[in-house]
Amino acid sequence: MKSKSPNQNFSLTSLYCSTFGHRFEISNKITNYTNEYKCKSCSQEVTKVASGDIELLTFKNKEINKCLSEFFKKKLQYASTH
Repeated sequence: MKSKSPNQNFSLTSLYCSTFGHRFEISNKITNYTNEYKCKSCSQEVTKVASGDIELLTFKNKEINKCLSEFFKKKLQYASTH
């Protein structure tokens, strides 16, 4: 007996994205160069990594982006006070 895995769900939005491509918009600005993106159609989340490639936004990437964002904000506050 076959069971469906969670990744094999069929939906029109996933069909649209697989045919025409994702329509990503910025969902979270991390630094001046790093952003998190979310597809308008299927809500898939991705982020840019250090090499410049786009990867799925996993828990590990979310944590890295959170720490990077906090560091970047502190750096900007320090630079504006000095």
